Amino acid sequence: MKRIVAYMLFLIFLCMLIPIIFTNRRIEKVNGELVENEEIKQEQPKEEYSYKQYGTIKLLHEKTNTVEEIKIDEYLYGVVSSEMPASFEIEALKAQAIVARTYTIYKILNKKHENADICDDSTCCQAWISKEDRLARWEESKRENNWQKINDCINSTKGKIITYNNQPINAFFHSNSGGVTEIPVNVWGGTGYPYLQSVETSGEDAYNQYASEVTFTQEELINKLKQKYSDISIDFSNENEIKILEYTESTRVKTVKFGNHEISGVEARTLLGLKSTNFEITKDGDNIKFSVKGYGHGVGMSQTGADSMAKQGSTAEDIIRHFYAGVEIKFVNEIQ
Repeated sequence: MKRIVAYMLFLIFLCMLIPIIFTNRRIEKVNGELVENEEIKQEQPKEEYSYKQYGTIKLLHEKTNTVEEIKIDEYLYGVVSSEMPASFEIEALKAQAIVARTYTIYKILNKKHENADICDDSTCCQAWISKEDRLARWEESKRENNWQKINDCINSTKGKIITYNNQPINAFFHSNSGGVTEIPVNVWGGTGYPYLQSVETSGEDAYNQYASEVTFTQEELINKLKQKYSDISIDFSNENEIKILEYTESTRVKTVKFGNHEISGVEARTLLGLKSTNFEITKDGDNIKFSVKGYGHGVGMSQTGADSMAKQGSTAEDIIRHFYAGVEIKFVNEIQ
């Protein structure tokens, strides 16, 4: 009996095999069922985007003074995860990915470092963090999702950059504008860029962690200012001795008086360690209080502004066109 059953099973198998041999078809198992291979839709591997000469960059690690060669999108994983909170809206993160990629290409074309394209010092180029360090700083329960979210935003914008007159822009960005962005001339001088204009951004007041106050005693203030002005002299009994003299178009401090010196708002921010030049000065008894709005130089895309816009339904491209006037979003390979 067992031999008969085995023989019958062999005949069934042979009947299934013969059509395959003569028709050159394969039988494959899909979801537990045998089907012919011509019915199976084989997913073709996605073609990797070609950055051509921009595929690999040289990254200078400032602390160790070493240069690492790294693929551009792998580099951007470390930039975006360092520069923008993973909790931000997806469209804001996509905008940051495009901005960071643009900034990188611009730096490659306008080299500042002798043996590298860009560095990991945020005061010079863009912040960057390794995957290992980034994961270690996130809560364990959020690590996998955060990293995947960042990767998806970069991969979904692969190759996209911001251009003006078919050239990558100098894509400045900052943390929080305090409601209005600044033009570069008021920060660094020079002639500026036509695409970097002062624009309003609604909803940034909700990010109250970027509002700050700094209070100095009279002696502390004098010592701070002496870093640059050794002959500084202030009569604290005279209310006109400490006074904002002029504001920029974005309501930031352009010129401020400290006793016998008039200095720029940018210099005051640096000397006093303020988060931005968007500040007011008041007396608090014998102390001097600086109430500060925003964080950063204020030029280009505001990251919290981008997040606020994304919460209101704006896409990454909407965000970019809001902060950078008259630009186009193209692929790297389209630039001349």
